[in-house]
Amino acid sequence: MNLVSESIQSESRIPAEFAFCDFDEESHVTLAGNRNPHLAWSDVPEGTKSFALVCHDPDVPSQGDDVNQEGREVPADLPRVDFFHWTLVDIAASCRSIKAGAYSDGVTPRGKEGPAGPEATRQGVNDYTGWFAGDADMCGDYFGYDGPCPPWNDTLVHHYHFTLYALDVETCAVDGAFAGADVLPALNGHILAEASIVGTYTLNPQVV
Repeated sequence: MNLVSESIQSESRIPAEFAFCDFDEESHVTLAGNRNPHLAWSDVPEGTKSFALVCHDPDVPSQGDDVNQEGREVPADLPRVDFFHWTLVDIAASCRSIKAGAYSDGVTPRGKEGPAGPEATRQGVNDYTGWFAGDADMCGDYFGYDGPCPPWNDTLVHHYHFTLYALDVETCAVDGAFAGADVLPALNGHILAEASIVGTYTLNPQVV
């Protein structure tokens, strides 16, 4: 199976149009376009009954002591953990592309509604749900796609893995407000093929 994008070039910086935040000289960050990227796929295996899509960043700091703190930086050698930006399941077997902006077009304070998505898909809550939990203006359930916004003082470039799975089931075995960590185990034993595209992003002007 082959996965391509008109929005993201593999191993290259993701345009701010598809990020949650962009660099700002005065405040470090500003809200960005937050559109989901275009994705298209081909060479689908016989017997495919649905697709699932997962976008995650494996480069998120495991400790937040230094995150976004003036006069400090997040060291590159700090252990990292996964942060899920998008989980989309029950994509029809006949589908071969997702249009840019079809699932997200701008930042939605307190999060977009879900889990029901376009074209009878279902979307999980992403990890901004936990990130904004203590923010009175932004807290809520963040369903669907919300793009990159790594710490502005992180010395490590972050990598965003968009992985499409071809499945032998029509419906993914998750319910309610599921998350990325729920989807991956539910796919076990049902994956016929998978393909990924990886984009990069940083808000630290000192990091290339």
